[in-house]
Order: sequence, then C-alpha cells, then structure tokens
Amino acid sequence: MNNTFGTHITVTLFGESHGPELGCVVDGLRPGLRVDEDEIARRLAQRRPAGPLSTARVEPDPFRVVSGVWKGRTTGTPLCILIPNLESKSEDYVNLSNVPRPGHADYTGFVKYRGFADPRGGGHFSGRLTAALVAAGAIFLTALRGRGVTLGTHIARCAGVADRPFETLPDDLKALECAAFPVLDPRRGEAMQASILEAAQAGDSVGGVLETAVTGLPAGLGAPWFDTVEGLLSHALFSIPAVKGVEFGDGFALAERRGSQANDPFRMEAGGVVTETNHNGGVNGGITNGMPLIFRTVIKPTPSIAIAQRTVDLSTNTNTEITVRGRHDPCIVPRARAIQDAVTAFVLLDLLEASY
Repeated sequence: MNNTFGTHITVTLFGESHGPELGCVVDGLRPGLRVDEDEIARRLAQRRPAGPLSTARVEPDPFRVVSGVWKGRTTGTPLCILIPNLESKSEDYVNLSNVPRPGHADYTGFVKYRGFADPRGGGHFSGRLTAALVAAGAIFLTALRGRGVTLGTHIARCAGVADRPFETLPDDLKALECAAFPVLDPRRGEAMQASILEAAQAGDSVGGVLETAVTGLPAGLGAPWFDTVEGLLSHALFSIPAVKGVEFGDGFALAERRGSQANDPFRMEAGGVVTETNHNGGVNGGITNGMPLIFRTVIKPTPSIAIAQRTVDLSTNTNTEITVRGRHDPCIVPRARAIQDAVTAFVLLDLLEASY
C-alpha cells in the first residue's frame, strides 16, 4: 500500500478528502532551492474550482510549509506541506458507505482496505489530495526554470471542441502561465465552456484531453527498458484521478503511418543535433533527444453525476440505484492541468537529479 513515488526525489501523499488536513512530504530536494509561497498559492489557484464549470466546494487552501525550508530556501531535509480541509460536508456521504458510486474507487477501495477506508468524499482516493501535489509541484516548477526547463498544459479537446495545437512554444507556454481557462484559442475555449455548461444542466459530465509541452530538456535523460522517460511519466500521470490514457508525440496516430512518415530526420543546426519533425515527442529509445517533450492524457468524464445509475448495496448484496448528490465538477479537465504540470515537473526534476 505504497503512497510514495520517486527515486532521487520522493513524494509521499497523506490525508483524506474530509479529514482535518491533507498534505505531502518531499524528500531528496537539494538544499538551497527557492521556495516561493506566492508561486505555490498561484498554482493552487489554477487548481481551485471557479464558477459553474466546477464544484461548489471551493477550498481556500491556506497551506503551511512546516519543515524543510529556512529563509525561503530548502534545507535538504524532508519538506512537509499541510493543507486543511475547511469546506467538507460529510453528511452528503452518509448513505454511500455501502452503495458504491459507478466509476469511483468506492468498491475497489472497500475491497482493498477491507471496509475500513474513510468513505467520505472518496477518502484517500479523492482528487482533493491533488492539492498537495500542486503545492509541491510549484517548488519543482521553480527548480526546473532555474535549469532552463519550461512546461505548460492546455486543453487539447473537451466536450467535442478542439483547441488549436501548439505552434510557437515559448509564446504558447508563456500564455498558458496566466490563462484562467487553459486554451491557446480563447474562442474555442468559450465553445468548450458552453458545452460543459450544457452537460451540467443535464446533470451529466464531460471529459477531454490535456496536452503538455516541455522545452529546455537536455538530450540523454532516461534509460531503455524499465526507466524510460515515457514509462516514468506514465506511471506518475496515471496516478492522477481520472487519467485513462497517455500518448507521446503523435501517439496512436503513428499506427496508421509508414516508417518514412513516422521517423524524425536528424540535422545539424547552430552546432547541435535537432530533428526536422517531432512525431516521437522528443524521446527515442526511452531517452530524451533534446527536442520538445510532447504528450497527451485522456481525462474521463467526472463519475459523480445527478443521473440515476445502477449499482449494488454491499450491506444486503442486492441490486439498487443511486443518484449522486453533493458538490461535483461537471468537468475536471480545466483544473487537472495544474495537476498535470505538477506531476510532470516532479518526474523531470527527479530525472535531472539522476543525470548528475
């Protein structure tokens, strides 16, 4: 029952959705890294619900860094971040202890933890715990910028609407830094929001695709076989609640091409090796090739919906129906970009540490 991930740098998550506090412990950070609490607050704000596109549970997230930092710099000892839960309404979950919600971890968690798991708001399985990941991610992102690495995530597709693809990466990544709704084309973003609201009004939900780009990575990170860049990132990305698919570069589209179309020819440019195209998303043989790292994740529709669904009653072993009440997002895709940025930064910083 491992809640820790990483090699040279590790992150341990703890807490429950309706417990008093949640948080994380980060170990292995170099001493002297800058910890910008304004940046942590800004990243948490990107994850925070906003308006009718999100849940009505809006947590202010007054985080506390309680160890591992002195005078705004990491000490090299374990860094602990605590975030209180201030807006939980446990009464919404009183009748769900024995009636698992379709699409949630209620049933699998019940089996794995033998009926002792905290069922309120999803307990330890809740996306609420990603707040701690985002808080730690702000530190990782700051450290990456210090090494010349930048990254950003936009909504590539959502509710049947597609955003434009990445074009000029430095400009696109800079624009995403401050984008409240993370798209590259605001008009398409408005269409996405309208489709999300339409689903919400029907008591339903929608999913989408997030696309991340990373620039400034050196060639040579990663390893073949079991520690590939794609493998390590996928492991972490699939830990984000609702992620159901990951693809790198052109991903599954490569299956329809010939090798002559899928390969990325090399050439010399400004004294260095580059590729003319980037169909493989900046990775060859599990190792970065110096080109932008590009990947996408599939985010499934929020499983908590206000439509009757078939389920079972575990206390009576009978079939029943459930209509989920409480406060839930009609679409978690916009908020998930902050989590994807954080997880990506963590894996890449860990890989960079391995290269020294």
